[in-house]
Amino acid sequence: MPSSFDIFCRVIDNYGDIGVCWRLARQLGRTGAHTAVRLWVDDLRAFARIEPLVNPGLALQTIQGIEIRLWSEPIPDVRPHQVVIEAFACELPSSFITRMVENDSLCINLEYLSAEKWVEGCHALPSLHANGLRKAFFFPGFTQATGGLLREPGLLQARDRWLSQPGERWALLHSLGMPADLIRGLQSGWRQVYLFCYPSAPVQALTAALHAQAVPSVIIVPEGVYPDLMRATGGKVHVFEAPFVSQDRFDRLLWSSDLNFVRGEDSLVRALWAGKPLVWQIYEQQEDVHLAKLQAWLDLSPYPDEVRSLMLAWNTGDAQQAGLALQNALNAPNWTAWRVQAESWCSKLAAAPGLAQALVAFCAKNRGKE
Repeated sequence: MPSSFDIFCRVIDNYGDIGVCWRLARQLGRTGAHTAVRLWVDDLRAFARIEPLVNPGLALQTIQGIEIRLWSEPIPDVRPHQVVIEAFACELPSSFITRMVENDSLCINLEYLSAEKWVEGCHALPSLHANGLRKAFFFPGFTQATGGLLREPGLLQARDRWLSQPGERWALLHSLGMPADLIRGLQSGWRQVYLFCYPSAPVQALTAALHAQAVPSVIIVPEGVYPDLMRATGGKVHVFEAPFVSQDRFDRLLWSSDLNFVRGEDSLVRALWAGKPLVWQIYEQQEDVHLAKLQAWLDLSPYPDEVRSLMLAWNTGDAQQAGLALQNALNAPNWTAWRVQAESWCSKLAAAPGLAQALVAFCAKNRGKE
Protein backbone atom coordinates (compact mmCIF):
# COMPACT_ATOMS: atom_id res chain seq x y z
CA MET A 1 0.00 0.00 0.00
CA PRO A 2 1.38 3.47 -0.85
CA SER A 3 2.37 5.33 2.28
CA SER A 4 2.64 8.90 0.99
CA PHE A 5 0.49 11.23 -1.12
CA ASP A 6 0.69 14.74 -2.56
CA ILE A 7 -2.60 16.42 -3.49
CA PHE A 8 -2.59 19.58 -5.62
CA CYS A 9 -5.69 21.78 -5.57
CA ARG A 10 -6.59 25.06 -7.25
CA VAL A 11 -9.61 26.79 -5.72
CA ILE A 12 -11.74 27.57 -8.76
CA ASP A 13 -15.40 26.99 -7.93
CA ASN A 14 -15.65 28.66 -4.53
CA TYR A 15 -15.32 25.79 -2.04
CA GLY A 16 -16.09 22.65 -4.04
CA ASP A 17 -12.57 21.90 -5.22
CA ILE A 18 -10.92 22.39 -1.86
CA GLY A 19 -13.86 20.68 -0.16
CA VAL A 20 -13.25 17.47 -2.10
CA CYS A 21 -9.47 17.65 -1.69
CA TRP A 22 -9.60 18.27 2.06
CA ARG A 23 -11.97 15.37 2.62
CA LEU A 24 -9.76 13.14 0.46
CA ALA A 25 -6.60 14.23 2.27
CA ARG A 26 -8.09 13.45 5.67
CA GLN A 27 -9.35 10.06 4.53
CA LEU A 28 -6.03 9.09 2.95
CA GLY A 29 -4.26 10.15 6.13
CA ARG A 30 -6.29 7.60 8.06
CA THR A 31 -5.56 4.64 5.77
CA GLY A 32 -2.38 3.66 7.60
CA ALA A 33 -0.47 4.46 10.78
CA HIS A 34 2.47 5.90 8.83
CA THR A 35 0.68 7.41 5.84
CA ALA A 36 1.98 10.88 4.95
CA VAL A 37 -0.29 13.32 3.11
CA ARG A 38 0.68 16.75 1.83
CA LEU A 39 -1.98 19.10 0.46
CA TRP A 40 -1.00 21.98 -1.84
CA VAL A 41 -3.61 24.79 -2.05
CA ASP A 42 -3.38 28.06 -3.96
CA ASP A 43 -6.03 29.91 -1.90
CA LEU A 44 -5.75 29.44 1.85
CA ARG A 45 -8.38 32.10 2.60
CA ALA A 46 -11.08 30.12 0.82
CA PHE A 47 -9.80 26.97 2.53
CA ALA A 48 -10.12 28.65 5.94
CA ARG A 49 -13.85 29.20 5.45
CA ILE A 50 -14.51 25.44 5.54
CA GLU A 51 -11.65 24.53 7.90
CA PRO A 52 -11.40 27.03 10.78
CA LEU A 53 -8.03 25.63 11.90
CA VAL A 54 -6.34 26.87 8.70
CA ASN A 55 -4.21 29.99 9.14
CA PRO A 56 -4.26 31.83 5.77
CA GLY A 57 -1.03 33.62 6.70
CA LEU A 58 1.05 30.45 7.05
CA ALA A 59 2.62 28.94 3.95
CA LEU A 60 3.34 25.70 5.85
CA GLN A 61 1.18 24.18 8.59
CA THR A 62 -0.05 20.82 9.81
CA ILE A 63 -3.70 20.18 10.64
CA GLN A 64 -5.14 16.82 11.70
CA GLY A 65 -1.88 15.19 10.67
CA ILE A 66 -2.02 16.62 7.13
CA GLU A 67 0.83 18.84 5.94
CA ILE A 68 -0.67 21.88 4.21
CA ARG A 69 1.40 24.06 1.91
CA LEU A 70 0.55 27.19 0.00
CA TRP A 71 0.86 26.41 -3.71
CA SER A 72 2.82 29.34 -5.09
CA GLU A 73 5.63 29.85 -7.60
CA PRO A 74 8.38 28.94 -7.45
CA ILE A 75 7.30 25.75 -5.74
CA PRO A 76 9.60 24.60 -2.91
CA ASP A 77 12.23 22.02 -3.84
CA VAL A 78 10.75 19.05 -1.99
CA ARG A 79 10.74 15.38 -2.89
CA PRO A 80 7.40 14.23 -4.33
CA HIS A 81 5.51 11.54 -2.49
CA GLN A 82 4.87 8.08 -3.96
CA VAL A 83 1.49 9.18 -5.34
CA VAL A 84 0.76 12.69 -6.62
CA ILE A 85 -2.90 13.58 -7.14
CA GLU A 86 -3.63 16.25 -9.74
CA ALA A 87 -7.12 17.31 -8.70
CA PHE A 88 -9.46 18.38 -11.49
CA ALA A 89 -6.75 18.92 -14.15
CA CYS A 90 -5.04 21.64 -12.14
CA GLU A 91 -1.73 21.30 -14.10
CA LEU A 92 1.23 20.41 -11.90
CA PRO A 93 4.34 22.65 -11.88
CA SER A 94 6.87 21.50 -14.47
CA SER A 95 9.71 21.44 -11.93
CA PHE A 96 7.68 19.18 -9.67
CA ILE A 97 6.88 16.85 -12.58
CA THR A 98 10.61 16.50 -13.26
CA ARG A 99 11.17 15.42 -9.68
CA MET A 100 8.19 13.04 -9.92
CA VAL A 101 9.81 11.27 -12.88
CA GLU A 102 13.09 10.99 -10.96
CA ASN A 103 11.22 9.55 -7.97
CA ASP A 104 8.99 7.28 -10.14
CA SER A 105 5.92 8.79 -8.50
CA LEU A 106 2.52 7.71 -9.79
CA CYS A 107 0.39 10.63 -10.98
CA ILE A 108 -3.37 10.39 -10.54
CA ASN A 109 -5.55 12.75 -12.54
CA LEU A 110 -8.57 12.97 -10.25
CA GLU A 111 -11.48 13.99 -12.45
CA TYR A 112 -14.78 15.69 -11.67
CA LEU A 113 -17.72 13.60 -10.53
CA SER A 114 -20.00 12.46 -13.34
CA ALA A 115 -22.79 9.95 -13.91
CA GLU A 116 -22.29 9.89 -17.68
CA LYS A 117 -21.86 6.41 -19.13
CA TRP A 118 -18.58 7.14 -20.93
CA VAL A 119 -16.85 7.64 -17.56
CA GLU A 120 -16.89 3.89 -16.91
CA GLY A 121 -14.78 3.28 -20.04
CA CYS A 122 -12.20 5.93 -19.13
CA HIS A 123 -11.84 5.23 -15.42
CA ALA A 124 -8.39 3.93 -14.41
CA LEU A 125 -6.95 4.22 -17.92
CA PRO A 126 -3.15 4.70 -17.96
CA SER A 127 -1.50 7.63 -19.69
CA LEU A 128 2.22 7.11 -20.30
CA HIS A 129 4.18 10.28 -21.08
CA ALA A 130 7.29 10.62 -23.21
CA ASN A 131 9.22 12.00 -20.24
CA GLY A 132 8.59 8.80 -18.28
CA LEU A 133 5.81 10.12 -16.08
CA ARG A 134 3.37 7.39 -15.07
CA LYS A 135 -0.16 8.77 -15.01
CA ALA A 136 -3.69 7.40 -14.74
CA PHE A 137 -7.20 8.84 -14.84
CA PHE A 138 -9.43 8.30 -11.84
CA PHE A 139 -13.13 9.09 -12.10
CA PRO A 140 -15.42 9.36 -9.08
CA GLY A 141 -18.85 7.99 -9.88
CA PHE A 142 -22.04 6.27 -8.88
CA THR A 143 -21.45 2.76 -10.24
CA GLN A 144 -19.12 -0.15 -9.49
CA ALA A 145 -17.22 0.56 -12.73
CA THR A 146 -15.99 3.95 -11.42
CA GLY A 147 -13.91 5.13 -8.48
CA GLY A 148 -16.93 5.56 -6.22
CA LEU A 149 -17.84 8.42 -3.89
CA LEU A 150 -15.91 9.96 -1.03
CA ARG A 151 -17.12 8.35 2.20
CA GLU A 152 -15.40 7.96 5.52
CA PRO A 153 -15.49 4.48 7.11
CA GLY A 154 -18.42 4.30 9.50
CA LEU A 155 -19.96 7.56 8.23
CA LEU A 156 -23.58 6.36 8.11
CA GLN A 157 -23.27 4.78 11.54
CA ALA A 158 -21.89 8.08 12.90
CA ARG A 159 -24.80 9.89 11.26
CA ASP A 160 -27.35 7.59 12.88
CA ARG A 161 -25.73 7.90 16.31
CA TRP A 162 -25.78 11.69 16.05
CA LEU A 163 -29.42 11.76 14.96
CA SER A 164 -30.37 9.51 17.88
CA GLN A 165 -29.30 12.31 20.25
CA PRO A 166 -31.50 15.31 19.33
CA GLY A 167 -29.89 17.42 22.00
CA GLU A 168 -26.78 17.55 19.81
CA ARG A 169 -28.82 19.04 17.01
CA TRP A 170 -30.26 21.81 19.15
CA ALA A 171 -26.83 22.56 20.61
CA LEU A 172 -25.39 22.89 17.10
CA LEU A 173 -28.10 25.30 15.97
CA HIS A 174 -27.70 27.34 19.17
CA SER A 175 -23.92 27.55 18.64
CA LEU A 176 -24.53 28.89 15.13
CA GLY A 177 -26.66 31.71 16.54
CA MET A 178 -30.13 30.50 15.57
CA PRO A 179 -32.78 32.38 17.60
CA ALA A 180 -34.39 30.39 20.39
CA ASP A 181 -37.90 30.78 18.94
CA LEU A 182 -36.83 29.09 15.69
CA ILE A 183 -35.19 26.23 17.59
CA ARG A 184 -38.39 25.78 19.60
CA GLY A 185 -40.34 25.72 16.36
CA LEU A 186 -38.13 22.96 14.96
CA GLN A 187 -38.48 21.05 18.22
CA SER A 188 -42.25 21.21 17.80
CA GLY A 189 -42.13 19.72 14.30
CA TRP A 190 -41.36 22.52 11.87
CA ARG A 191 -39.58 21.53 8.66
CA GLN A 192 -35.85 22.30 8.43
CA VAL A 193 -34.58 23.18 4.95
CA TYR A 194 -30.92 23.72 4.09
CA LEU A 195 -30.23 25.96 1.08
CA PHE A 196 -26.83 26.09 -0.60
CA CYS A 197 -27.30 27.28 -4.17
CA TYR A 198 -25.89 29.42 -6.97
CA PRO A 199 -27.40 32.89 -7.57
CA SER A 200 -29.33 31.63 -10.62
CA ALA A 201 -31.50 29.27 -8.57
CA PRO A 202 -35.25 30.14 -8.61
CA VAL A 203 -35.37 30.50 -4.83
CA GLN A 204 -38.70 32.31 -4.98
CA ALA A 205 -40.23 29.00 -6.05
CA LEU A 206 -38.96 27.39 -2.85
CA THR A 207 -40.32 30.07 -0.56
CA ALA A 208 -43.69 30.10 -2.34
CA ALA A 209 -44.02 26.33 -2.02
CA LEU A 210 -43.09 26.41 1.67
CA HIS A 211 -45.60 29.22 2.35
CA ALA A 212 -48.30 26.91 0.93
CA GLN A 213 -47.49 24.10 3.36
CA ALA A 214 -49.43 23.46 6.55
CA VAL A 215 -46.23 23.13 8.61
CA PRO A 216 -43.93 26.16 9.01
CA SER A 217 -40.36 25.89 7.72
CA VAL A 218 -36.96 27.23 8.75
CA ILE A 219 -34.57 27.79 5.83
CA ILE A 220 -30.91 27.70 6.84
CA VAL A 221 -28.71 29.47 4.29
CA PRO A 222 -24.95 30.16 4.58
CA GLU A 223 -24.14 33.84 4.89
CA GLY A 224 -23.64 35.58 1.58
CA VAL A 225 -25.04 32.74 -0.54
CA TYR A 226 -28.43 34.34 -1.23
CA PRO A 227 -28.72 37.69 0.64
CA ASP A 228 -32.16 38.56 -0.76
CA LEU A 229 -33.66 35.52 0.92
CA MET A 230 -34.00 37.38 4.22
CA ARG A 231 -36.89 39.30 2.65
CA ALA A 232 -38.90 36.06 2.49
CA THR A 233 -39.17 35.81 6.27
CA GLY A 234 -42.79 35.90 7.38
CA GLY A 235 -45.84 33.68 7.61
CA LYS A 236 -44.90 30.03 7.27
CA VAL A 237 -41.29 30.73 6.23
CA HIS A 238 -38.47 31.69 8.57
CA VAL A 239 -34.94 32.35 7.27
CA PHE A 240 -31.76 31.91 9.30
CA GLU A 241 -28.48 33.04 7.76
CA ALA A 242 -25.80 30.81 9.27
CA PRO A 243 -22.04 31.34 9.31
CA PHE A 244 -19.84 29.10 7.16
CA VAL A 245 -18.98 25.99 9.12
CA SER A 246 -16.43 23.20 9.12
CA GLN A 247 -17.06 20.16 6.95
CA ASP A 248 -18.09 18.05 9.94
CA ARG A 249 -20.66 20.63 11.03
CA PHE A 250 -21.87 20.99 7.45
CA ASP A 251 -22.54 17.25 7.38
CA ARG A 252 -24.56 17.49 10.59
CA LEU A 253 -26.71 20.29 9.21
CA LEU A 254 -27.51 18.13 6.19
CA TRP A 255 -28.20 15.09 8.39
CA SER A 256 -30.71 16.98 10.51
CA SER A 257 -32.50 18.84 7.71
CA ASP A 258 -35.69 17.44 6.19
CA LEU A 259 -34.87 18.77 2.72
CA ASN A 260 -31.46 19.79 1.35
CA PHE A 261 -30.77 22.06 -1.61
CA VAL A 262 -27.12 21.68 -2.56
CA ARG A 263 -24.78 22.78 -5.32
CA GLY A 264 -21.61 21.48 -6.95
CA GLU A 265 -19.86 18.18 -6.30
CA ASP A 266 -18.82 17.94 -2.66
CA SER A 267 -22.17 19.12 -1.29
CA LEU A 268 -24.09 16.68 -3.51
CA VAL A 269 -22.18 13.69 -2.17
CA ARG A 270 -22.63 14.82 1.42
CA ALA A 271 -26.35 15.31 0.85
CA LEU A 272 -26.58 11.80 -0.59
CA TRP A 273 -24.98 10.40 2.57
CA ALA A 274 -27.54 12.30 4.65
CA GLY A 275 -30.17 10.01 3.16
CA LYS A 276 -32.70 12.84 2.97
CA PRO A 277 -34.62 14.33 0.02
CA LEU A 278 -32.34 16.66 -1.92
CA VAL A 279 -32.38 19.02 -4.87
CA TRP A 280 -29.09 19.40 -6.71
CA GLN A 281 -27.98 22.47 -8.63
CA ILE A 282 -25.16 21.39 -10.92
CA TYR A 283 -22.39 23.82 -11.87
CA GLU A 284 -23.49 25.70 -15.00
CA GLN A 285 -21.48 25.25 -18.20
CA GLN A 286 -21.61 26.83 -21.64
CA GLU A 287 -24.07 25.49 -24.22
CA ASP A 288 -26.00 23.77 -21.39
CA VAL A 289 -23.53 20.89 -21.24
CA HIS A 290 -24.30 20.62 -17.52
CA LEU A 291 -27.93 19.69 -18.25
CA ALA A 292 -26.82 16.51 -20.03
CA LYS A 293 -24.72 15.65 -16.98
CA LEU A 294 -27.68 16.33 -14.72
CA GLN A 295 -29.92 14.11 -16.83
CA ALA A 296 -27.37 11.28 -16.68
CA TRP A 297 -27.45 11.51 -12.88
CA LEU A 298 -31.24 11.61 -12.79
CA ASP A 299 -31.36 8.53 -15.03
CA LEU A 300 -29.36 6.64 -12.39
CA SER A 301 -31.50 7.92 -9.53
CA PRO A 302 -34.62 6.25 -8.13
CA TYR A 303 -36.50 9.55 -8.12
CA PRO A 304 -40.03 9.75 -9.59
CA ASP A 305 -41.14 12.11 -12.33
CA GLU A 306 -42.21 14.97 -10.05
CA VAL A 307 -38.79 15.09 -8.39
CA ARG A 308 -36.97 14.89 -11.73
CA SER A 309 -39.15 17.71 -13.03
CA LEU A 310 -38.24 19.74 -9.95
CA MET A 311 -34.50 19.16 -10.47
CA LEU A 312 -34.63 20.22 -14.11
CA ALA A 313 -36.68 23.34 -13.37
CA TRP A 314 -34.35 24.27 -10.48
CA ASN A 315 -31.36 24.07 -12.84
CA THR A 316 -32.94 25.93 -15.74
CA GLY A 317 -34.32 28.71 -13.56
CA ASP A 318 -37.95 27.95 -14.38
CA ALA A 319 -39.55 29.34 -11.23
CA GLN A 320 -43.12 28.47 -12.18
CA GLN A 321 -42.38 24.84 -12.97
CA ALA A 322 -40.08 24.49 -9.99
CA GLY A 323 -42.75 25.82 -7.66
CA LEU A 324 -45.44 23.49 -8.99
CA ALA A 325 -43.14 20.48 -8.90
CA LEU A 326 -41.95 21.26 -5.38
CA GLN A 327 -45.47 21.67 -4.03
CA ASN A 328 -46.37 18.34 -5.61
CA ALA A 329 -43.27 16.64 -4.18
CA LEU A 330 -43.90 18.00 -0.67
CA ASN A 331 -47.47 16.74 -0.51
CA ALA A 332 -48.23 13.31 0.93
CA PRO A 333 -47.84 10.57 -0.19
CA ASN A 334 -45.18 11.94 -2.59
CA TRP A 335 -43.14 13.33 0.30
CA THR A 336 -43.12 9.98 2.09
CA ALA A 337 -42.07 8.20 -1.10
CA TRP A 338 -39.26 10.72 -1.72
CA ARG A 339 -37.91 10.16 1.79
CA VAL A 340 -37.93 6.39 1.35
CA GLN A 341 -36.21 6.64 -2.04
CA ALA A 342 -33.50 8.95 -0.69
CA GLU A 343 -32.73 6.61 2.19
CA SER A 344 -32.73 3.57 -0.06
CA TRP A 345 -30.37 5.12 -2.64
CA CYS A 346 -28.02 6.20 0.14
CA SER A 347 -27.80 2.61 1.40
CA LYS A 348 -27.25 1.27 -2.12
CA LEU A 349 -24.44 3.72 -2.85
CA ALA A 350 -22.82 2.97 0.50
CA ALA A 351 -22.56 -0.73 -0.39
CA ALA A 352 -19.73 0.13 -2.81
CA PRO A 353 -16.16 0.98 -1.68
CA GLY A 354 -15.50 4.64 -0.94
CA LEU A 355 -13.35 6.68 -3.31
CA ALA A 356 -10.35 6.91 -0.97
CA GLN A 357 -10.43 3.15 -0.40
CA ALA A 358 -10.66 2.47 -4.15
CA LEU A 359 -7.86 4.94 -4.87
CA VAL A 360 -5.50 3.34 -2.34
CA ALA A 361 -6.22 -0.12 -3.80
CA PHE A 362 -5.58 1.13 -7.35
CA CYS A 363 -2.29 2.80 -6.38
CA ALA A 364 -1.13 -0.33 -4.55
CA LYS A 365 -1.47 -2.29 -7.80
CA ASN A 366 0.30 0.34 -9.87
CA ARG A 367 3.05 1.56 -7.57
CA GLY A 368 6.63 1.91 -8.78
CA LYS A 369 9.78 1.83 -6.71
CA GLU A 370 9.35 2.42 -2.98
